[in-house]
This record gives sequence, C-alpha cells and structure tokens, in this order.
Amino acid sequence: MTVSTPCVQICVLDPRTRICTGCGRTVDEIARWSAMSEAERRAIMNTLPQRRVSKEIMPLAPLSRDRDRFR
Repeated sequence: MTVSTPCVQICVLDPRTRICTGCGRTVDEIARWSAMSEAERRAIMNTLPQRRVSKEIMPLAPLSRDRDRFR
C-alpha cells in the first residue's frame, strides 16, 4: 500500500514559518506523517494550497497531486 504524500523531495524549511517550502507541511506534520491515517493525510493535503497563500510560502515545486499535470 502506498502512502499519500505531498512530498516533492525538496525539503527546505521556511525560517519564518517553519513550514517546508517544498510540500507545505509543518515539521510536526512531516514527523507524524507515516503514523497518520489516510484520512488525516488527505485532510492536511487539502489545506496545503491555502496554507501556502495565507503564510506567503513560495513553492519550490508543484504539489504531488498536481505533479502529473506538469509532466
């Protein structure tokens, strides 16, 4: 079984927000990711686009669910 993830393998924490500029997750979310249920992961992934806007985080790469559109 594969685990849903927004990870784009570009792990850089924004020093101001402590949010990964690659995927948009917090350090705590990244640490707990593998222990979360699929529903919890999906719920967080649904918040990432708005989180980027509200925290003014510039993505370094598209989110994984959008990745196929850019190939």
